Amino acid sequence: MNETATLAAQQVELTHAIDTVWVAICAALIFQMEGGFALLEAGFVRSKNAVSIIAKVMIDILFGGVAFYLVGFGIAYGKSNGYWAFDFGITKEDLGLGLTISNSLFWFIQMGFAIAAISIVSGGVAERMKMWSYAVFVTIFCAVMYPLAAQWVWNPNGWLAVQGFNDFAGSTAVHAMGGFAALAGAIVLGPRLGKYNEDGSINAIPGHNLTLSAVGAFMLWFGWFGFNPGSTLGAVGKWELVGSVATNTFLASAAGGISTICYTFLRYKKVDITMVINGVLAGLVAITAGCNVVSANSALVIGLVAGTLVDMAVVIIDNLKIDDPVGAIAVHGINGFFGTIAVGLFSEKNGLLITGETGQLLIQFIGVAVISVFSFVLTFTIFKVLKATMGIRLSHKAESAGIDAVEFGVESYTTFE
Repeated sequence: MNETATLAAQQVELTHAIDTVWVAICAALIFQMEGGFALLEAGFVRSKNAVSIIAKVMIDILFGGVAFYLVGFGIAYGKSNGYWAFDFGITKEDLGLGLTISNSLFWFIQMGFAIAAISIVSGGVAERMKMWSYAVFVTIFCAVMYPLAAQWVWNPNGWLAVQGFNDFAGSTAVHAMGGFAALAGAIVLGPRLGKYNEDGSINAIPGHNLTLSAVGAFMLWFGWFGFNPGSTLGAVGKWELVGSVATNTFLASAAGGISTICYTFLRYKKVDITMVINGVLAGLVAITAGCNVVSANSALVIGLVAGTLVDMAVVIIDNLKIDDPVGAIAVHGINGFFGTIAVGLFSEKNGLLITGETGQLLIQFIGVAVISVFSFVLTFTIFKVLKATMGIRLSHKAESAGIDAVEFGVESYTTFE
């Protein structure tokens, strides 16, 4: 009897150890995605603003990470009435998630999700927003806004969670949340100087270093294999799930890139590599909600649609005179919305196109619509308040000179004699 109990205890300890190593590795991959955001966005802006992008991503990590520790995690995973919870720091109580890892490690991987969501916003407001105003918004976003969305989706008592809403790794809670916040921020800030002419015509403002952006995209792509497979929150007994999630993640991203290559070649007679980068990212965003419940073939379809959708969305957003320097709204907002809906269409369990059922599609639409509107309205309001109090936009003189020189007193590139 004692031998049996000892063996069982050893098996439990081994499960905890293996799952801890797995989640720790995935959490580290997610954290390094911030480097990907920094390089991607820095390459997509002009050289005079590259340092400001690095600074904003640092602010995402520093201010956002601490805010999520102090109150954000308690709002997301505290004792919830379905809509609200509150606690400080990292609770030692059972979170009701059946975790085989410590609450501290769970906080760390969730912190990576929080700072990824706010890093989406930094791209949408690039080249024109004041640093300190951005830092205030980052703090609010990671302390309250993102945690509320995470609670509704992933807290076992969240109002969407109890209805079966499926957002496995965050197409809604991370990407739509960040994308629609970027939309609101871009609208309140207004376009960069010289982006739109009085007659309504559009001036392209190309980024200064496509190679930098491509390296950033590869880092994000690599990190996504921590983002999605890591959302299993364990490896023991979940090897089939980990494998299918990883496979679906790759296939959707590859299909997104293929779709964009074909779309841009057919439309412009040349392949637009900047859009191919965004096409890959769009495929990743779109599969993130349903990578645990769709087939590999469905993942390909989702990626193909996402790659085309991001191209069309970028053009439409630009024609609406909404200036998004890096395509954050189209990649994350539009495809986060689509990817969430795709679960209701392609889920092997209850997708409309697979089983003929409509219930999952309905709750997917309700969930992503509510969180998208919530993010947009609250961000719009906060930006308006910041604009009326401390100001959010650099002066025309400072914007023309470049944020790097004005706010940081340095340049990304110097010449040596």
